[in-house]
Amino acid sequence: MVRGSLKELVSRSLSIAGKWQQQQLRRLNIHEYQGAELMSKYGINVPRGVAVSSFDEVKKAIKDLFPSENELVVKSQILAGGRGLGTFKSGLKGGVHIVKVDHVEDMAGKMLGQILVTKQTGPQGKIVNKVYLCEKLSLINEMYFAITLDRKTAGPLIIACSKGGTSIEDLAEKYPDMIIKVPIDVFKGISDEDAAKVVDGLALKAADRQSAIEQVKKLYKLFCDRDCILLEINPIAETKDNQLVAADAKLNFDDNAVFRQKDIFALRDTSQEDPREVTAAKADLNYIGLDGEIGCMVNGAGLAMATMDIIKLHGGTPANFLDVGGSASENQVVEAFKILTSDERVKAILVNIFGGIMKCDVIASGIVNAAKQVRLKVPVVVRLEGTNVDQGKRILKESGMTLITAEDLDDAAEKAVKAASS
Repeated sequence: MVRGSLKELVSRSLSIAGKWQQQQLRRLNIHEYQGAELMSKYGINVPRGVAVSSFDEVKKAIKDLFPSENELVVKSQILAGGRGLGTFKSGLKGGVHIVKVDHVEDMAGKMLGQILVTKQTGPQGKIVNKVYLCEKLSLINEMYFAITLDRKTAGPLIIACSKGGTSIEDLAEKYPDMIIKVPIDVFKGISDEDAAKVVDGLALKAADRQSAIEQVKKLYKLFCDRDCILLEINPIAETKDNQLVAADAKLNFDDNAVFRQKDIFALRDTSQEDPREVTAAKADLNYIGLDGEIGCMVNGAGLAMATMDIIKLHGGTPANFLDVGGSASENQVVEAFKILTSDERVKAILVNIFGGIMKCDVIASGIVNAAKQVRLKVPVVVRLEGTNVDQGKRILKESGMTLITAEDLDDAAEKAVKAASS
């Protein structure tokens, strides 16, 4: 609940607080091949496939799983959409290719270990550590299917469209009348009538209607059983042999359910995440990387938002959202400083603490200890107010550190912007 509120609060300040470098989403995202394996366990039709990370694994997969196939689909695995239209920094166009079996090893070699840039990764791209080898299906119809959580209906919402294979945003723009939404009563669960509405919205051409209804019900069961917040299949497709198949798999999970979904959360791939955000999560800090030059350390999501806003007001740009919370320890403050100083774009750091539960002397001690462990190369502006503020200011004064002190938030932001530009 708290983390969800944090995401909502930060999202609302996008227009004021600067452009995202990479938004830290408070949920688990898994790779396509992992999603397909999970769907298969629930009886959902998926293509035969296997994820590989080396040439030896490619050779073994072809020999063991695809001995009679002429062509295979080679899919780069990164935690971002738009792979098919992406470009590798090596120059290779497209992160998804259909190739002859004897060319699969060569294509996999061009993807593995390379950086793929898509419209969702940002210019930095993401590294491809695995590729997903799949059988090539003869698709006769591609559609869109998703289950998400809907605030308006306070429950799961199934979204379907008889057109698929491209982004839902494009579909909504081109075919708004073809998109149907079926809210599900979270207490009663999905009924045959609900599933039938979804299937009718997909406008099947060949697949058996009753079998398709059962597939929809199985997808809903997976969504609920595994604490998903998003299950998206684009495309969900009909094959020549009249099967409804999940030709793609995108699943996100509520991280508040980690205690009962340990096997799912063990699938987390931290190589696909901002290393600063991984470090922050380990230290139980709320951190989101932005693209500005002023590093922020604040206690409380609302104060953090206000701090970013006023930095922008004075002509600066925040480099991050970092909320140390109301009960941070000295060690957490030290870790926060390590994260802030690891960003080469940071030209100044603004510490803005209003002590309530979080005591100012704890923050001050953390800043002093951080200075001993981290070589501070940028100016630090500190504004402390609230519980134990006098003790905190005394600790900072006696430390001998060169700090820029501020009396209020406006003064602090103005000084931080000036320090960053000097």
